[in-house]
Amino acid sequence: MSASRIKEGTPSILGASWDGQGTNFALFSANATKVEVCLFDSTGKREVARVELPEYTNQIYHGYLPDVAPGTFYGYRVHGPYEPEAGHRFNPNKLLLDPYARAHAGELEWNPAVFGYQMESGDDLTFDERDSARFMPKCVVVDPNFDWQGEPGRRFVPWDHTITYETHVKGFTKRHPKVPENLRGTYAGLGQKEVVNYIKSLGVTSVELLPVHTFINDDFLLQKGLTNYWGYNTIGFFAPDPRYASDVPNSLREFKEMVARFHEAGLEVILDVVYNHTAEGNEKGATLSFKGIDNASYYRLMPDQKRYYVNDTGTGNTVNLSHPRVIQMVADSLRYWVQEMHVDGFRFDLGTILAREPHGFDEQSGFLKVSQQDPVLQTVKLIAEPWDCGPGGYQVGGFPPGWAEWNDSFRDTVRDFWRGEATAKALAPRLCASGDKFNHSGRRAWASVNFITAHDGFTLNDTVTYNDKHNEANGEENKDGHSDNRSWNCGVEGPTEDEEINALRTRQMRNMLSTLILSQGTPMLLAGDEFGRTQGGNNNAYCQDNEISWLDWNIEEKGQALIRFTQKLTGLRHKYPILRRTRFLTGEYNEELGVRDVTWINANGGEMQPADWDDSNTRCFGMIMDGRAQVTGIRKRGQDATLLMVVNGWHDVVGFTLPEAPGGKGWELLADTNLPEDAEHAAFEFGTVYQATGRSVLLFLLEPETA
Repeated sequence: MSASRIKEGTPSILGASWDGQGTNFALFSANATKVEVCLFDSTGKREVARVELPEYTNQIYHGYLPDVAPGTFYGYRVHGPYEPEAGHRFNPNKLLLDPYARAHAGELEWNPAVFGYQMESGDDLTFDERDSARFMPKCVVVDPNFDWQGEPGRRFVPWDHTITYETHVKGFTKRHPKVPENLRGTYAGLGQKEVVNYIKSLGVTSVELLPVHTFINDDFLLQKGLTNYWGYNTIGFFAPDPRYASDVPNSLREFKEMVARFHEAGLEVILDVVYNHTAEGNEKGATLSFKGIDNASYYRLMPDQKRYYVNDTGTGNTVNLSHPRVIQMVADSLRYWVQEMHVDGFRFDLGTILAREPHGFDEQSGFLKVSQQDPVLQTVKLIAEPWDCGPGGYQVGGFPPGWAEWNDSFRDTVRDFWRGEATAKALAPRLCASGDKFNHSGRRAWASVNFITAHDGFTLNDTVTYNDKHNEANGEENKDGHSDNRSWNCGVEGPTEDEEINALRTRQMRNMLSTLILSQGTPMLLAGDEFGRTQGGNNNAYCQDNEISWLDWNIEEKGQALIRFTQKLTGLRHKYPILRRTRFLTGEYNEELGVRDVTWINANGGEMQPADWDDSNTRCFGMIMDGRAQVTGIRKRGQDATLLMVVNGWHDVVGFTLPEAPGGKGWELLADTNLPEDAEHAAFEFGTVYQATGRSVLLFLLEPETA
């Protein structure tokens, strides 16, 4: 490619944009002195052209190259000062990834012997360009056109109907017997009809995928024979990771086809995204992209020692979301995934960082303002992980209206209750969408994303099987991962042949699933928990890209029964609107409707009194959710059913007196975790003493007087 053929191009579209005849290249850098785009042959290993971008407009280097077509491998060399003490780490010897690249190919394993470290002394400024070009991952010019073939477009499941299902693209199908072997662990594998139909059958509405943005594997893991399985080590915010593609050159198309298959089934696709840090690490980490393009703009640096990075993420660096061009990049990335890739929402890893300005967490931060007013982002689900390790990092309930948040208080309290370490008084707010945290500023109950397990920590099975973590396979002498798991092994550490203990463990799993799915708020289920998958007690399997993390689809009858019970619970949630009320249950009397939305009942059938709440031995109680309180707008009075949920956290049987309720003649049993498949439709008169099994959950339907 002759430099004389390059044209001015435009700075208005960042990245490499193909228009059918050529490609426009545009790269932001406030501090660089020159930018060269490097083009490679079809193998991606031999550089065939290096062209300086001729124009610099509004801090954007840009140029247009005719005849550069989709499939072309490229990268940047960026010139400028190497002055770490001033925050600048330019090094034109390094080939850099385009922050706006839509696709990547090539080596994605960070090996310092190959990539080199960006040492403070500048020792690697003489790093060999040929090695850099050969081993670095490359960006790929893409053709954005895709025939969605009648795909119905983005889904939007109303928040009150939403049940999310967290999973991993590779791990979900890597061992799936009904997925062709060459497609296992890929976007195409996850989009297989059998897989989509199974997920749909669970009654969930939204599939939340662990990070799919291109990420780098850490060298310290590779040296141990491990990899960064979860993928929270992003290096490209616009590209699906090629390792999850069965056909790498067409990774973009394959991802879109997967999304289309989910949408055809009526399922949303939500992406777990990592905009809080990048894979480049701290001052000793690799220079792969942002560091070499404009380190001082892309990262938060220590104010008085700019050679060092603010590390609110615990990963070495923190993306500078106070810079307008960085905010633009994140917003552009989000819009791209919505508009071009048709995804339906995002879960933001360490979301507090995105709202942190130099003075601390700010509900009116630049990023939150953008997300609230952006006409595209307003139409999708936005879910924050509302904590990080920085100052003021715990912000559960602190995000603005319109956002949902992971609620770890729900997780911790529910686990504690079922192991006998939390009281009824502690559990009750969690059953009601944690109004103590979220009921302000007009926020709705769905803002509380309830979960008991997630990718990080024990699985549901391991929560009832292990008291302690067992992370020996991670190679850190079991020192990694949390030690406070709030778990209970039911009497024996690990698997056992004791039938009584196994029965208790299974009931405890049903108890926690019931508490999760029948509580107010938005439930999130971890993939595999519906059949009791195990990680062998590993509570930090981020580096286990193997059978520890991959779902085992050889499901025994006990697991199949748990699947059926999960389906039963989700069916109940979808059937009875009072279980997914958008307004918070407060217990206050509604003068207009003449009802209280929730009434708390003690084991004697009377209303809970202050003494009951304050008694630490109160472990069995009920909540009547009056369906008449669900009536709003065009709904007719009395249309919705009234339900009674009873939780017995006591270790022994408790006789629970079924209370009277207005408008009914008795109670019909819908679920009993001690009788998961044989408890339906039994009728009980008011005043009946129901023998609630020790550690169990019950759900009753009020039988109307007219029935």
